Amino acid sequence: MAAEDRPQIYLVTPPAFDAELFPDRLARVLDAVPIACLRLALATRDEDALLRAADACRMVAHERDVPIVIETHVMLVPRLGLDGVHLLDGARTVRHARKELGQDAIVGAFCGTSRHEGLNAGEAGADYVAFGPVGATPLGTGDSVDPELLAWWSEVIEIPVVAEGALTEALIRDLAPVTDFFGIGEEIWTTEDPAAALMRLVAAMG
Repeated sequence: MAAEDRPQIYLVTPPAFDAELFPDRLARVLDAVPIACLRLALATRDEDALLRAADACRMVAHERDVPIVIETHVMLVPRLGLDGVHLLDGARTVRHARKELGQDAIVGAFCGTSRHEGLNAGEAGADYVAFGPVGATPLGTGDSVDPELLAWWSEVIEIPVVAEGALTEALIRDLAPVTDFFGIGEEIWTTEDPAAALMRLVAAMG
């Protein structure tokens, strides 16, 4: 696959990390492979922890001209100097986020395995729609995205699509022709060398 036709990488942070140590690991990954966007995906609802983590990651990302979005917390976007929000509830709060953040902000929506939810999110003004998990996982409902959904979406719908969740080299090889972005996070952060792990996944695109 020609480089210009390859999907781009949408990097997702771990759900928890040391705000003093993680920026160096993040920097090595951002320097190893071109990254289209970084998602701050912390599980915590501790505001101070979110502030520290966002500050650290924003500096690393913006130094490399990589936009950074945060999961869920719409009202923290302007406060933290971030570029947008990634919503986890499908289409439900897309219009609200767009109204609060304006037209220039990135507003993305995770829509699980539902084509209907994805279409609604797009109609509501989402800049991209994410579907997942694409790989087999015992977590959540155990459902995974039908590759036919991604193929249909990429052929019919103009709104960019992100494939994420339980990705493997084989899945990336198979899905590269039918997605705009791969959302990659735990697949690399659980390894000793996340940059090298990401490079292997990118190489799988062909």
